[in-house]
Amino acid sequence: MAGACKRARAAGVVRPGDGRAFLERTFVAERVGGSGVLTAYFAPVYPARRRPGGEFSAPVRPRPADLAVAAGGEVLRVRPDGTARPYPDRAAIEAAPEAQPLAWMRPEELFFLQVQGSGVLVFEDGRRLKALYAAHNGRTFVGIANPMRDRGLLARDNTSGDAIRGWLAAHRGPEAEAIMRLNPRYAFFRLAPDDGKPPAGAAGLPLPAGRAVAVDPAFHPYGELLWIDGKAPLLAGAFPTYRRLVTALDTGGAIKGPVRADLYLGEGEAAGAEAGRVRHALAMWRLVPR
Repeated sequence: MAGACKRARAAGVVRPGDGRAFLERTFVAERVGGSGVLTAYFAPVYPARRRPGGEFSAPVRPRPADLAVAAGGEVLRVRPDGTARPYPDRAAIEAAPEAQPLAWMRPEELFFLQVQGSGVLVFEDGRRLKALYAAHNGRTFVGIANPMRDRGLLARDNTSGDAIRGWLAAHRGPEAEAIMRLNPRYAFFRLAPDDGKPPAGAAGLPLPAGRAVAVDPAFHPYGELLWIDGKAPLLAGAFPTYRRLVTALDTGGAIKGPVRADLYLGEGEAAGAEAGRVRHALAMWRLVPR
C-alpha cells in the first residue's frame, strides 16, 4: 500500500479518467464476505447552554477521574481503596449528579451526540465549541430503533434518526429516558475550539464527507480502500443506492463484523437527515495492491 500511495503522489495532475485508470492498474478488487448492512453518521450541530434551564437539562459530562481501561480493554471504575468494578451503565450514570458539567443540552440531542461520537455545540452567545469523544463506559451499544418499532412507537418503515429524535423530544421526561436507557453505553466528551475542520476519526485523520467509513478494525485496517454497494433501503425516504469508493478511517460501538460500514456524510442538519435514513443491504470489496 505504501508503494501504491507513493505512485499516486507522483502522478501529478489527475485528468478525467486518470484516477479510475490508476486504481484499476494498481489494485485488484476482492469481495469481502456475503451481504451486510450499510448505515451512516454525521457530525451534529446542537444548541447548548452554560447553565441548566428549561429544555436544557442534560449535562455533558467529561471523562470521569475514576474511569480506567484495563489491559484487556475492560472499562472499570476504580474506587479510592484501589478496588475496581465494571463501570456503571447509562441509567446509573445519569442518576448521579455531575459536579463539573461541560455544558447543558436537551436530553435527546445529547443522546444523539453520544451515538454520533462528536459534534459542534453552539452556545447562547454564539460561541461554537467542538464536543469531542473522550471515553465511554464500556457497555455494549444497543440501538433503540428496533425496540421502538417493536413497541409500536414508530412505523416499521420510519425508524429514521429524525423520527426517533422527534419522538424523544415529544415525550421528553420519564418516557423518553426509559427508551434511551435501553442503550446502556454512555459517552463522555471534552470541548475544543471549533476550527472549522471535519472531525477526526479513529485513524486520527479528518473525515472526508461521503468518502470515509467506520468499520470493524478486527477485519479492516485503517486506511484500507473499499468499494461499497448499498441498495434495497429499509427506511422510507432514503436514497436508493450508495455505490462509491471509500476509505476506512473510523470505527464505532455498533460497527461489528466484516461486511459492516457506517458512511460519514458530513456536518449539520442536512447530513443528519440523510444519515438517519441509511439502512441498506451492503456488499463490499477491498482494493488490494497488485
